[in-house]
Amino acid sequence: MPCDGPDERPAGWMTDERTAPVATSESTDSPRRILLVSHTGRQDAIDAARQAIQELRTAGVEPVLPRSEYEDLRAAAGDIGAVGVLEDQGAEGLELAIVLGGDGTILRAAEHVREARVPLLGVNLGHVGFLAEAERDSLAETIARALARDYRVEERMTVDVRVVDGEQEVFRTWALNEATVEKASRERMLELVIEVDGHPLSTFGADGVVMATPTGSTAYAFSAGGPIVWPTVEALLFVPLSPHALFARPLVVGRDSVLAVEVQRRTDGHGVLWCDGRRTHELRPGARVEVRRSPLPVRLARLAVGEFTDRLVRKFDLPVTGWRGPVNETEEAGA
Repeated sequence: MPCDGPDERPAGWMTDERTAPVATSESTDSPRRILLVSHTGRQDAIDAARQAIQELRTAGVEPVLPRSEYEDLRAAAGDIGAVGVLEDQGAEGLELAIVLGGDGTILRAAEHVREARVPLLGVNLGHVGFLAEAERDSLAETIARALARDYRVEERMTVDVRVVDGEQEVFRTWALNEATVEKASRERMLELVIEVDGHPLSTFGADGVVMATPTGSTAYAFSAGGPIVWPTVEALLFVPLSPHALFARPLVVGRDSVLAVEVQRRTDGHGVLWCDGRRTHELRPGARVEVRRSPLPVRLARLAVGEFTDRLVRKFDLPVTGWRGPVNETEEAGA
């Protein structure tokens, strides 16, 4: 997907006719460093991390771990040998991030590398793993492809999120999947006003509302009854959560629209903002949440060029038995 701002792709990358960055095998003078992000609370992820560390080191590439995971992995697996340690702001110079876990682990890894524009290559150790590109049983092949730079990079839209309380901005963050305004107390619903491009659209009581990207359309927004949006469609989604209203349908708006949700002052209780289920902020009555497309995407490394339709069928195990395919000219002539 296109991205505003200067093109700062590292050496060894080229562009195809659709402007998607493609990895090449061109070498650089600087040492190769690959980040490993794993779910250290799971034994299979610990085992996968140890395997990846060994294979990267054998290939002469420096494995790098986030500080917290470095400590966790050493505590769980003992001596893991020499590795680099990533501090909070140190992703520059990384070639790639290999993520061992589910979609939640990929979202966490994105926090480390988004600013440095480092691609994420996910190896699914979870359930659906919609963002992941490979499965656990192909880890060795995945690492070999990463070492050979045999992958292409796909850019996914993210959103900038800000909270205004009164006349003051009190919180700012971003999201890859969604920004969700939810009720803080189970027994109380929120009174909300939703707005598109500075114009109020509707007022209703609800459990909340999801404002999602196309990537997030298969996450929380999907569970809430929203539409699935192909990643190549640059759009934003509005999906109400259990609304008490006649007109409160999911909405799809243009990529440059600005979505806003205001918690009405008559709301009895507080709301809460969640971004990708990871970053949160309390919303008092009167607070306003604004969501707009960010100029900085998240970059996903892809091993295979395939249709999004096939990914949907595979990840959701959709029934396609009986499909005959498109009718070709020969079949039409014989009909």
